[in-house]
Amino acid sequence: MGSTVILDLFGGVALLLWGLHMVHSGIVRAFGVDLRRWLGVGLRSRARAFTAGVAVTGLLQSSTATGLMTASFVTGGSVELAPALAVMLGANVGTTLVVQLLSFHISVVTPVLLCIGVIAFKRSGRTRTRDLGRVAIGVALMLLALRILTEALGPAETSTAARTILAAITGQPWLCLLVAAAVTWAAHSSIAVVLLVMSLAATHVVTPVAVLALILGANLGSAINPLIEASQPGNPASQRLPLGNLLMRAAGCLLVLPFLRVIAEYLPALDSSPARAAADFHTAFNILVALVFLLPLDAIATFLTRWLPAPRTPVDPATPLYLDSSATGTPSVALVCAAREVLRMGDLIESMLRQAMTAFLTSDRKLVAEISRMDDAVDSLNRAVKLYVTRITRDSLDDSDGHRAMEIVSFAINLEHVGDIIDKNLMDLANKKIRRGISFSPEGAAELVAFHQQVLDSLRLAVGIFMSGDIEVARRLVAAKAQLRETEFAAAERYLVRLRDPSADTIESTSLDLDILRDLKRIHSHLCSAAYPVLERAGALRPSRLRTTGLGRAAAARKRAFQNAPPPPAGPTSS
Repeated sequence: MGSTVILDLFGGVALLLWGLHMVHSGIVRAFGVDLRRWLGVGLRSRARAFTAGVAVTGLLQSSTATGLMTASFVTGGSVELAPALAVMLGANVGTTLVVQLLSFHISVVTPVLLCIGVIAFKRSGRTRTRDLGRVAIGVALMLLALRILTEALGPAETSTAARTILAAITGQPWLCLLVAAAVTWAAHSSIAVVLLVMSLAATHVVTPVAVLALILGANLGSAINPLIEASQPGNPASQRLPLGNLLMRAAGCLLVLPFLRVIAEYLPALDSSPARAAADFHTAFNILVALVFLLPLDAIATFLTRWLPAPRTPVDPATPLYLDSSATGTPSVALVCAAREVLRMGDLIESMLRQAMTAFLTSDRKLVAEISRMDDAVDSLNRAVKLYVTRITRDSLDDSDGHRAMEIVSFAINLEHVGDIIDKNLMDLANKKIRRGISFSPEGAAELVAFHQQVLDSLRLAVGIFMSGDIEVARRLVAAKAQLRETEFAAAERYLVRLRDPSADTIESTSLDLDILRDLKRIHSHLCSAAYPVLERAGALRPSRLRTTGLGRAAAARKRAFQNAPPPPAGPTSS
């Protein structure tokens, strides 16, 4: 008999955790990016930050998830610590909403939610409707789990052995607090633990004082996971927000713990249902903590900043800044983190491109070495992004997230190829120019600068397409590729004309011009890869751009130039 009760108890807890997981994953898949954007907007002021924390956590049913998203803003330096702490105060209140809802007798809607959820999940062709069906199924499973827990704990109320064991465990309020904190940390869910405590209260298995102490422990334990998961080694900024949240909750527990017996005496007067009284205490505690700490948040933020100062060493460009490992369980959020890191790669590539042209025009060997170091950083970031996205895709992704993951990896790989071309090819040409003392003609230098500027402009277009998926910008980028091809053909014609000049310097510098243009064109081809997925989804790509008959205009002009060009002089030529 006892083993059956234990199995039912563990089964009910497992079902409750799974229901919470389904609610969380369904909301994240349906509104994950929107929730992150709403949270970012809410962080602009303290009051709005608190409200955003309540709203986002009320939907996600996880203060840990809200804390991890907020911590990523703080760690990246885009948000101040004080409003982020206000978000956490709101998140703690937000976790009480579903507890309040489930504390009422709404188990009658369980079969209705299950039917609606299954129909929406199986029959709907729309991704968001399927995700909301997942949410409905999750809520129904939570209600079913609460019924199982109540029925499993029913015999324990009359069992002398069970009451003796529970009395030994829950005899001291501080021991109850520590036990509940440890269980919450292990379960990664304060909601599940609070609902379990409510079931204990409903069956009168533990004393009212123990119930309140267990709820305090659940609130304390839920602040431990963000501190472990959000902390990044060597980055104190990542620890400030979760540590501040833990300190505020611990202070709240210390403030309330001495008065639990008094509260337990007067709480039944507000609500005769022990489960409802436990839910009310859970909500009241979090509101009290918010009222006590909302005003002095600036002082708390200053204290945390002084306690955990930023490192004075400069940030290594090869070290990822935005690949938040704690967000990998939330694909839509993790993909945003990966995209931000790829944007860092784009910034490095832009710097490399600019410095490459400066190296050609000024013959500066130091720039050549600097570009090589920057390419190493791009290679390192590319590896980190690919590994990070691989971790995300280990779980099943919906079609939208799957396509986005492929776009992120593809663009990162192409940027890495661009860096290799700059480092291995263009810088080899720069070294050759410096070593041989080659000088560009004014016309050649102007031509290179204009061609280089076109590539830089296209890099910005490619980054814009990567972030927005704008089809019109994608068309502009592909059109720029055709224009660049024409420019290269025109440069080849001018090169053939310059062969009439018997000067070896002219031949060598012009040959170098063409080599640089060729590599810049290769770079441009990699950048254009950002446009093709967007155009393909819009059905704006032709199967092929091959002509069935005849030569293209540029090819025909190039052929005529070769036919009319004189033979090269016998002097030295470029290698």
